[in-house]
Amino acid sequence: MNTEDDRTDGVDTYRLRGRAGRTLDPTTTAVLVIDPVNDFLSEEGAAWDMTESTVTKHDVIGHLRRLIDGVREHDIPVLYGPMAYTSDDYAGQELHRRTGINRIMFEQQMFLAGSWGADFHPNLRPREGEIVLHPHKGSDVFETDLREHLQRLGTTQLVLAGMTANLCVESTGRHAAEHGYDVTFVRDAIGAENLPAYEASIRVNFPLIGNAVLDTDDLLSAIGPDRLPREGDDVYASDQLKLGGIDEVVEDDDGPGYVLVKRGIFNRDTYVPLDAVVRVAEGKAFVNIPKLVVGKVPWDEPPTAASRNAKMGPRPSDIAKLYGSVAPTG
Repeated sequence: MNTEDDRTDGVDTYRLRGRAGRTLDPTTTAVLVIDPVNDFLSEEGAAWDMTESTVTKHDVIGHLRRLIDGVREHDIPVLYGPMAYTSDDYAGQELHRRTGINRIMFEQQMFLAGSWGADFHPNLRPREGEIVLHPHKGSDVFETDLREHLQRLGTTQLVLAGMTANLCVESTGRHAAEHGYDVTFVRDAIGAENLPAYEASIRVNFPLIGNAVLDTDDLLSAIGPDRLPREGDDVYASDQLKLGGIDEVVEDDDGPGYVLVKRGIFNRDTYVPLDAVVRVAEGKAFVNIPKLVVGKVPWDEPPTAASRNAKMGPRPSDIAKLYGSVAPTG
């Protein structure tokens, strides 16, 4: 496992946490539930008039409950990332003058430390011994003690759920991905302050910044030993749109493996590289790019070693200056 201290020089900007499999390994997976609190999820909560539409439409509380119970059966750790504000945050740190969302929370008296609103929803309380993180003050849970817990647990695959899609969940997912974690978003266990914000995150942003976007049932069925997709499985893009069914699975033997989707949604044969299949659930295989992008990538013929190597780019030792005319400062 890599940590911040593993860097060998001052210019590394990305460190892989572990090789990504097509399933979720219980020994290296953790689930982070962000802000499952009354102000977001209860009818009397300070933010309920904003979050009600997505929370009720997608039964977020029910899916969070199913997700948490399901991963506990596999001994996958569940971490909780709540918010809580005191007078020091506003009088001392002036958070209400820093961002729009902090101003809204200040004016609406949301998530005040020790209040009912900042407490966990009664259906989503942590069990004794489960990890409750220090409260985040902005929209990024990664800026708490989260990373220390993930390193201690040996986590390489991070599953995100909770509130809200376009703020805390998205910010934390971006940060985790930049730090080398394999990030999965559980779309029906995530809510937002309105439907447009939810759809923008689920359909546009999550499919690009994470490795997978799954429903709760698909995520739970993807837990276990790594496995290949099978003939007859349906293939879905990362925006949950179906590409077609698998006609053939070719493993990585003499060249790059692939799955063949014959005459799929693009009315042509599509050869999906096996390393683009990032999750395998019951009867389903998920690739890590959206459907509209699948139609633009060169998957109209089987991948070869030569084509894969060309996509890898040049060797670092062959590059004198990264940007052609200049080198990075420092």
